Parts: sequence; structure tokens; C-alpha cells
Amino acid sequence: MKIQPESATKTANIIIDFFSNINRIDDYFRLRKIERVKDLPVPIPGFGLEDDMFQNYDMYPEDMAIEVTQIDNQTFNAMLEKVASFSPDQAPGKELKLVVKEKNTNTLLGFIKLGSPIINSKPRNNYLGDVPDLTIFNQRAIMGFVIVPVQPFGFNYLGGKLLALICCSHKVREMLNDKYDTEFCLFETTSLYGNIKGASMYDGMRPYLKYKGDTMSSFLLTMGEDIYPELRKWFEEKNEGPLVKKTASSRKLKTQTKMIGMVKASLKEHDTTKYNKFCETIKTATDVTTQKRFYMSDYGYANSKDVLTGKTDVLVKSESFEKYSLENITKWWKKKATKRYEKLKTEGRNRHELEYWNAESIDKIDIIR
Repeated sequence: MKIQPESATKTANIIIDFFSNINRIDDYFRLRKIERVKDLPVPIPGFGLEDDMFQNYDMYPEDMAIEVTQIDNQTFNAMLEKVASFSPDQAPGKELKLVVKEKNTNTLLGFIKLGSPIINSKPRNNYLGDVPDLTIFNQRAIMGFVIVPVQPFGFNYLGGKLLALICCSHKVREMLNDKYDTEFCLFETTSLYGNIKGASMYDGMRPYLKYKGDTMSSFLLTMGEDIYPELRKWFEEKNEGPLVKKTASSRKLKTQTKMIGMVKASLKEHDTTKYNKFCETIKTATDVTTQKRFYMSDYGYANSKDVLTGKTDVLVKSESFEKYSLENITKWWKKKATKRYEKLKTEGRNRHELEYWNAESIDKIDIIR
């Protein structure tokens, strides 16, 4: 499919205008967040979803009773939108959505979404010795795409570490086993902000979660919803059908890549100056993406690597296997969280106001928290 020069120029200008406002990854997250929250309805006081989030900031970690459970999908998505700085789009493959609850107050502490791992990862390949057989690997491994504590629970109590620990627990592993009728032996996740932040909430969590290196990162961020749907519709009308198969993974990214490729082809032939500017904009936007810190947990198995690489299909428990029970990881967290809570309290830095996204708070909350 070819597009006319005037259409290519118009499309290029739209894309250049969008990406010219993005200099860092947090700029991108803020733009996407503005899109998502601007139309959220203002709740009636006392009846908003945020009222079900933890707000008892004088409560000590030792007094908390932790529960892992599920809520309906619509409520999960709506509450996550209010809490998360960035919510990933729906992806194909496995999925398990969980909430972490404090039972005494009957309020939510955070949100977890697990899914099929990304297809390729340099730190993973280095750990396993090579690119794994994905048929075997995908039956045994799961990835954390959303690990988001309610704020300021996350800040006051190391809430992100609690949620990450829960992802590594036998409780969650068994929930996955039951849902997918297999035995999982690897959990992996990446830091959200990559090397722009320098550290991650997943640091300092050995033996449960171990840093395995940084991912390679060089891809163009997806366009915002204020321009992407209209552009996609126009291209599909001209193409008399979708640019990418409906069953394709990462469909939005692949569709966007096709559109950009067609714009480049037309500009290169008809407008060299605009072509060079467009290519430079795309390159600059691609450079915004950062390497991400990559972490793994073996759930306390001694031979996860051998199972993942197909050398055996029988899992062997290590001496530390019981450390991964929900009870034991909660004890580990409470000890760390108590130190954090008391330190903040002594310094007068405890936060006491629930942070959630809406049209009024969009310029008051830090994207990187």
C-alpha cells in the first residue's frame, strides 16, 4: 500500500507533534495518564472506589493481616487506573489479576497482574545459557506486569516490596498452577522506569527476588489514544483491511510500525526535508526508552533452571522452599516495613493523604514515585 504525498506529510506532522513533547519516559507516562483520567467521572463523596483503599496510616505493620484475593475485572481495572502511574495495555496469553487486602480494615493495599513473559530477554537468556524452548518455558514461567501499591501505603510501609514478595509466594504460585494446570517455577519482572531512576523497589529482596541484569531497550513508544485510533482507521480504510492480523501479539506496536514505514516510504520519494525531520523525530523518541532492571524468583526450587531448559520435568525443593510461604514472606516484610515506618515517623515524613489520579490531581502527583 502506498499513500499520497499530501497524506504522508499530514500524518508525519501529527506524529512529529505528538513525540516532540516527550523527552523522557516519565513525560510519556504523564501524557498517557492525562488521556486516561481526563474523562473519569467525579465520584460522589463517600461512594468512590478510592474509599476502599487503605487509609489507616497510624496502623503498624505488625498489626496488619494480609490477604491475597480477587475482585471482578471491571472494578480491578477502574481502581488500578486511579492508582497506577502507568497501566499496560491488554496482552495476549496468560493472565491472573489479584488484589492484596488488609483484613482488619477490609481495604486494599495494592494490585497485581501476572501474564505470559515477554518473548525475548537478554538477562533471562544469559541466566539460562541460551534462548529457551518457548514451548517449555511458557508452561513454567510467569511475569509481573502490574505490581502497584496504593499510595502512600507503598511509601510508608514498603508496599511495593510486599506485593513483589507475594508474587514470589507459594500462595500465588499455587493459584497459577490451579488455573493453568501446570507447575510454575519462575517469576520474573522488570523495573517500570528503567535506568532513569537508578534504583528499584525490587532491590534488596534476596533471596526471594534476584537482580539478573538490564534489558536491551530500543523501541518506539506507542502513540497516544488522542491520535492512534484515528490514524489506524484511516490507514485501514485505505488498505481495505487491518494492517496486522487480529491475532498478532503486540498488535498496536506492529500496526504503528507499519504506518510509520508507509509514511517514511512516501516522504523519502517526495519530500526529503520532511523525511529527514520525521526520521530524526522517530529516532529521538526511540531513544527515550530505557534499559530496565530485570529480576527473577525461582519460588524456592533448587533446579528451576534445569526444568526451564528441558533437562528434567521434575521440580526439586531447595532448603529455603518454606521461606516462600505467604506467612513467612509476610513476616520478612513486616520486619522491614516496621523499620521503614518508624524511621519515617521519627523524621516526621509519614504521608497521610491518599494519592489517586483524577483530573484535579494530574499535576499534583509525581509520575515516578
